[in-house]
Amino acid sequence: MPLDPSIKSVLIIGSGPIIIGQACEFDYSGSQAALALKEEGIKVTLINSNPATIMTDPVTADDIYLLPLTVESIEQILKERDIDAVLPTMGGQTALNLAMNCQKAGIWEKYKVKIIGSDISAIDKAEDREQFRIWMKDIDIPVAQAETANSFLKGKEIAQRIGFPLVIRPSYTLGGTGGAFVHEEKEFDELLTRGLQASPIHEVLVEQSIFGWKEYELEVMRDIDGNKIVICTIENVDPMGIHTGDSITVAPAMTLPDTTYQQMRDFGFEVLDGLGEFAGGCNIQFSVNPENGDIIIIEINPRVSRSSALASKATGYPIARIAAKLAVGYRLDELNNQITKDTSAFFEPSLDYVIVKIPRWNFNKFIGSDPRLGLQMKSVGEVMGIGRSFNEAIQKAAQSLEIKRNGLGADGKEMRDLEAIMTSLKEPSGDRIFHVKDAMHLGVPLNRIHDTTKIDPWFLREIEYLVILEKEMARYTIQDVPAELLEEAKKNGYADRQIAHILNCLESEVYKRRKSLGVNRVYKLVDTCAAEFEAKTPYYYSSFDEENESISGTDKKKVVVFGSGPNRIGQGIEFDYCCVHGVLAAKEEGFETIMINCNPETVSTDFNVADKLYFEPVFWEHIYDIIEHEKPEGVIVQLGGQTALKLAEKLNRYGIPILGSSYDSLDMAEDRGRFSELLKQLEIPYPDFGVAESAEEAIEIAKKVGYPVLVRPSYVLGGQNMRIVINDEELTRHVIKILNEVPGNKVLVDHFLDGGIEAEVDAIADGEDVHIIGMMEHIEPAGIHSGDSMAVLPPFSLAKETLEEMERITRQLALAMEVKGLINIQFAIKDGKVFVIEANPRASRTVPFIAKANQIPYVNYATKVMLGTHKLKDFTFKPKLKGYAIKVPVFSFNKFPNVDKNLGPEMKSTGEKIYFIKDLKDPFFVKAYNERNMYLTR
Repeated sequence: MPLDPSIKSVLIIGSGPIIIGQACEFDYSGSQAALALKEEGIKVTLINSNPATIMTDPVTADDIYLLPLTVESIEQILKERDIDAVLPTMGGQTALNLAMNCQKAGIWEKYKVKIIGSDISAIDKAEDREQFRIWMKDIDIPVAQAETANSFLKGKEIAQRIGFPLVIRPSYTLGGTGGAFVHEEKEFDELLTRGLQASPIHEVLVEQSIFGWKEYELEVMRDIDGNKIVICTIENVDPMGIHTGDSITVAPAMTLPDTTYQQMRDFGFEVLDGLGEFAGGCNIQFSVNPENGDIIIIEINPRVSRSSALASKATGYPIARIAAKLAVGYRLDELNNQITKDTSAFFEPSLDYVIVKIPRWNFNKFIGSDPRLGLQMKSVGEVMGIGRSFNEAIQKAAQSLEIKRNGLGADGKEMRDLEAIMTSLKEPSGDRIFHVKDAMHLGVPLNRIHDTTKIDPWFLREIEYLVILEKEMARYTIQDVPAELLEEAKKNGYADRQIAHILNCLESEVYKRRKSLGVNRVYKLVDTCAAEFEAKTPYYYSSFDEENESISGTDKKKVVVFGSGPNRIGQGIEFDYCCVHGVLAAKEEGFETIMINCNPETVSTDFNVADKLYFEPVFWEHIYDIIEHEKPEGVIVQLGGQTALKLAEKLNRYGIPILGSSYDSLDMAEDRGRFSELLKQLEIPYPDFGVAESAEEAIEIAKKVGYPVLVRPSYVLGGQNMRIVINDEELTRHVIKILNEVPGNKVLVDHFLDGGIEAEVDAIADGEDVHIIGMMEHIEPAGIHSGDSMAVLPPFSLAKETLEEMERITRQLALAMEVKGLINIQFAIKDGKVFVIEANPRASRTVPFIAKANQIPYVNYATKVMLGTHKLKDFTFKPKLKGYAIKVPVFSFNKFPNVDKNLGPEMKSTGEKIYFIKDLKDPFFVKAYNERNMYLTR
């Protein structure tokens, strides 16, 4: 049955600001869904409060409401728009909860809006722990022994009946919030109380512990006729006890016996049929007892989940896109496979490659946080590696993390303290997978590692092979290493840098040696069907195989856009927004666009965005081989945040053209000495500072510039390791910490303008002219990182003369630095004087915010300036903002209950929302402004 003719307009509910447990994977899902529905001639209205996403951009939906995700906002939209149906399954837990609240308030019934994709009863059955448990028992699917408690006393009674150890799982929460293992009775009271408080309905499931069992996920689809398919099996390398969002996962499942899989499949399909009027994607989590193969079902998500984005990128099957079309009436056999174009969507993908996802953590941003992993998700992002084997995929994923590791070890950062290693294996943190290999290097038996970690022996044997391979390679030098051994190392994912470390030579020597031996990287298609049918979507990964499937046959000029890698604090989804707009702009100008990125959560790695997608680490060796293969006109580094920017020096050294601002312009901003010289020449005020290489030098500088001082390492992201210190003792301690973390680094010591007001300007320059796209004043005082500050567009209290001075300096600096493209300048204003704190000639965190507030595609224009196809005079700038827009940071402190929540120069926010006010009498603004004034007058 084709499209439901009664559905002419659909409301999609987004997921709101990025928080731990609900990140940009829902931006990807919502964007796919919106575009899929628009293809069908359906008018798409979207509500989301997140300004940083491509989802809230006019290229995605017809009508966008940047409003708080509340029942009141939904009713406002339904009054203004003629909406036939609402799709709540694309916006994570936030969207589901809002849909439920609207149902309880009678909103959908009042405005005759149909819920599609799922229904309220299905959501209730899946989300309510007690309903879910009873339902599973009714259909004879095994679940862990458990009971539901909605009071403290009831929870205590259940614990006595089941016995310890236990698991507490709050109902209707996100990312495992409030969940905990309870190993001993003395811990129970506190953890039960926390779980009850975390649940919006004050309810928890008190469940028997299955700690150490194996964990699997099935991504499944169902249409309204009951046709069902399994899109992907995902296996957690980490056992039960670590949240799936914090687990290293593999697709397809590596250690799942076919009999167990078939049983899971049957259970999964039975659950789908029990969801009633359900059409779309569903994530089902299972646990298997490794001792006897017993299966239990853990939970289901009757919506597109965090894993759906991963499964889509892993298989090439666009789950959210197909789910959206199923929601409006199509059947699976009526839709086509996006990869082959010729075959039906009613098929189960088959993979001839391996996918490994590794989470990305930011514990160093949360001083005092517990880095141990458990039931509550703590990661802020993730990466995905694709290879022909598990080892190749996990090494590529490790290279993608940007944590100064060159792979799974063989990089000089191995741990040699056996006691510390064994503690890490027993109490898992983000480094555990590296320490598993370190333990093997020290000779710890595999069975002991298995007993300690409960990681399946198959994965341990694969990693052990890397240890054996390294020991064999260490017998040779670069001159006599056999070609077969070098090729074997590359097939197992070793970077040239790792091999250089093992052979005690230079990375460039390894590159030359393997090239001379014919050990070359080739590119394979992600084709969903193990090459059974011809794939027609140019989505590639690299490997050391025979046939190269990435053919360069176009006459168009090519441009490469570097993505921003994994999400982390300081570099989030706003840079993916910029990358997507950069690709679209280059396409408009007739270029063949090539995207390189490794983040499975993002729209930039959707295989429908760029002309060619290379799902590869944004890591020198990988990007250089792609550039050698594709031979582009140039590369764009301005849009991918610090990830892309830090490659500029090497690109310049290798003669690869950087489009837009030159390497010299980029380096001038990063090199504090050069930048201050420029400011001096231009007679632009800046806080007095010095550059130190030791604590002693730092103290001398502090004496000269005066306390308080702002201390930071050079080349930082998100204010990493920035501190305001007020005496020699604090200064010494922090400088030593910085230098110990990155030996050879330089430390910047700036006089801190205490009591100053911070402001910032974003602009586009073309080498001749400068256009200021937005001036923002921070509500918080100086000293709080710009990413953690509420920023108001336009400024609300700065004098006209101050604004004119900021504008003059912006124009002067952009032209002096020969910027071609975007630039962001941070200012501090004290006693009426304007100081420049720093300038970044690249896309900033605030560009998407300004673009949404003003409703102007600034990144599109900036990219065309970078490409040299347009000048600023070619564009018309007519901002549509009436009143003020406030960028409001959002934090995830609930995941780290013991951390210092005070804000400072190091960024801690995980996302942001946009809030519009008509005037400065708005209560939200007044409250924030008064708090700043109280601080300034203390």
